[in-house]
Amino acid sequence: MPSNPNVYSYTRAESRERAKLFRKGFRQSLADCVDPDIKRKIERIDRSAAERGALELAALHRVQAEARHDLAAAKAAERTAPRADKAAAREARKQAEQRVRLAERAVNKAERG
Repeated sequence: MPSNPNVYSYTRAESRERAKLFRKGFRQSLADCVDPDIKRKIERIDRSAAERGALELAALHRVQAEARHDLAAAKAAERTAPRADKAAAREARKQAEQRVRLAERAVNKAERG
């Protein structure tokens, strides 16, 4: 399953807010007077992004599983197709293979972060 259990999916607003809080916290750390509220807000943003990321990763895994199932069905259909239907079955198999590749790339990209 996933190699990276901490998959984050930040919205644009969350990214902006987190970056703003990080900069503010960095400046405060230089002055040795960090507001604990900043850390709490960053952790809250991270938690919601982690939940969203986990849901999106689970959905990507479902899409990948469905694509693999469709590919297996397309291969079986190609092998059992009569001579007249071989070309159409081969094309359907190639399209199913392409969907599997796209799903695998999406899952790999999400797991890498």
